[in-house]
Amino acid sequence: MAETKTILVVDDDMELSDGLRVMLERKGYRVMQARDGQQGKQMIYQHHPDLVILDMMMPRMGGYPVLEHFKGKTDAPPIIMITANEGSRHKAYAEYLGVVDYIRKPFAMEKLLESVERGLSGQTTDKPRDGE
Repeated sequence: MAETKTILVVDDDMELSDGLRVMLERKGYRVMQARDGQQGKQMIYQHHPDLVILDMMMPRMGGYPVLEHFKGKTDAPPIIMITANEGSRHKAYAEYLGVVDYIRKPFAMEKLLESVERGLSGQTTDKPRDGE
């Protein structure tokens, strides 16, 4: 079997973050957690996760400054942005900054798992899927 992939979940909603951790660990991933973008950015540099699940709105530092920091860096991990925000401009900006997927909350865990698998395999989402 291939080496265990590490996923960093960056979200201030600990209930959601813990739920994602449990689900991803059941699928065989190693999961780390950060409570805000500042801590997430530090953990990316320290631990080099294979993929990051990043919330848009958090205290101290939200998701966009993290995306802006890593835009264009060759060693940046693939990032999936999750958000409750409905704005299409936000989605367009996140895509411009290089997210591999942009998922609106609430979402089905199966949808997130599909996105994680695509992100880890190097695929990106370039067209809307059913339900979006």
